[in-house]
Amino acid sequence: MPDPSSHTFSKQERMTSRKLMEQLFAGGHRSMAAFPVRAVFMEMPADSKMAPVQVLVSVSKRHFKRAVKRNRAKRQVREAFRQNKHIICDALRERPGTALAIAFLWLSDSLHDSRSVDASVASLLRRMAEKL
Repeated sequence: MPDPSSHTFSKQERMTSRKLMEQLFAGGHRSMAAFPVRAVFMEMPADSKMAPVQVLVSVSKRHFKRAVKRNRAKRQVREAFRQNKHIICDALRERPGTALAIAFLWLSDSLHDSRSVDASVASLLRRMAEKL
């Protein structure tokens, strides 16, 4: 079983660099979907100051006009990542010097229960680990 302290979602794991976001969406990335979430990810060289995985969660205003619903969807995706990030972290441990930038994008026009969001995020992380 993974270390319980690894089941956190720290500030260092949040993608805050606009430059990194532009690189992720400009090109040189891979994408996969597991409804209701799509993941866009990119490998990058690891830096000693940053976390091995940096995550961005986005829910478009086009899908949910009310911020309450957007925030709920983002919270569900963040929680699903927090609980399943050991899948991708284990794969990255086998490749030292490699870090990963991931953007989770919400695809659906409706809210889904947390169990289905968790299953789709776990599926995406397993598929990403296989690609690495």
